[in-house]
Amino acid sequence: MFSARSNEIAPFVVMQLLQRAREYENQGKTVMHFEVGEPDFQTAEPILAAAQSAIAAGHTKYTSAQGIPELRERISCYYQSLGVAVEPERILVTSGASGGLTLLSALLLDPDDELLITDPGYPCNDVFARLVGARPKAIKVHAKNRFQPTLDDFAAAWTENTRAALLASPGNPTGTMLAAGDLADMTVHATERQGFLILDEIYQGLNHGPVPYQTGLAVSDDLYILNSFSKFFGMTGWRLGWVVVPPQAIAPITKLAQNLFISPSTPAQYAALAAFDEDAMEIHLQRKEAFVQRAAVLSEGLQKLGFRIPVAPDGAFYLYVDISHTGMSSTEFCWRLIDEFQVAVTPGADFGGHHADHYVRFAYTTNIEAIGLGLERIEDALIAWGINA
Repeated sequence: MFSARSNEIAPFVVMQLLQRAREYENQGKTVMHFEVGEPDFQTAEPILAAAQSAIAAGHTKYTSAQGIPELRERISCYYQSLGVAVEPERILVTSGASGGLTLLSALLLDPDDELLITDPGYPCNDVFARLVGARPKAIKVHAKNRFQPTLDDFAAAWTENTRAALLASPGNPTGTMLAAGDLADMTVHATERQGFLILDEIYQGLNHGPVPYQTGLAVSDDLYILNSFSKFFGMTGWRLGWVVVPPQAIAPITKLAQNLFISPSTPAQYAALAAFDEDAMEIHLQRKEAFVQRAAVLSEGLQKLGFRIPVAPDGAFYLYVDISHTGMSSTEFCWRLIDEFQVAVTPGADFGGHHADHYVRFAYTTNIEAIGLGLERIEDALIAWGINA
């Protein structure tokens, strides 16, 4: 009855777990949330105030499909602060990173083209390829390479049917970054084969220490960059993001944006102007440090309970955790944990098939106290299940 592509799309298990968690909360139970990749902090007050002012001033009509010039200029200045020159004309504001990826897929992929993605990786990436009739092709990545593809992996996966690759740095669910040399070489490889490399940077800024680059544009200017106001800037529900494209792509992607989205949310754009102000940036940086502290507490606690974390994240707010010692699949582990102890964690199966049964993702998007309570419940679960910590 419905389209073949709708039948091909797998359920997003994390949302099913979240629904189960809400059911328990409606029963009056307290759930420890480690499942959803959404910061627990409210959007910073300067952004809220800017939104209220914008609405009061009547900024509620359509804007240019590319986004308001003031915001594109702010984003350009942001890149300048990172040591990279990006002209505002190359920046297109989008309806979230998902809107940006929809546009990039429509721009770069034809039916039956291959899009290289990683396994594990963000589960919705293959859906964007399928939406335009292209075929996702997974590159299996391993802990020994920090869950990122090597140049050899990349070159071996690229075939005559490959049109583009979508990589993430930092990535979801692992939080790791591509090495600068590998990123540069992969970009050259794609360009030489008349293809494209899209770099997902939606966790940019949420680094846990020194990183190899602040943006992939510092490594190569031939990249298509995907970014978002959701993570570092804490604006998840505002549905606002941006892409950076080469000059020759500006006209065609603008045409697509005009037809598919008309324009991004106007109040959200005016609110986002304040996201780069000094007082807001101070709040963002304080929250970044909170995520660093949470990562340390959660990582130490899980390892004391016998879990293995093969790769420490470079950024984002996730730990990709090996649960092999429990003797359960990741899916069984997660459903038992939510149903028996009201702790919500995402199974590796949500992020691909490569060793997925061995891993779960913990999102440390909750406060230190909740992390402590969650660790106590997980310890109780291991005891109840007869698993020695």
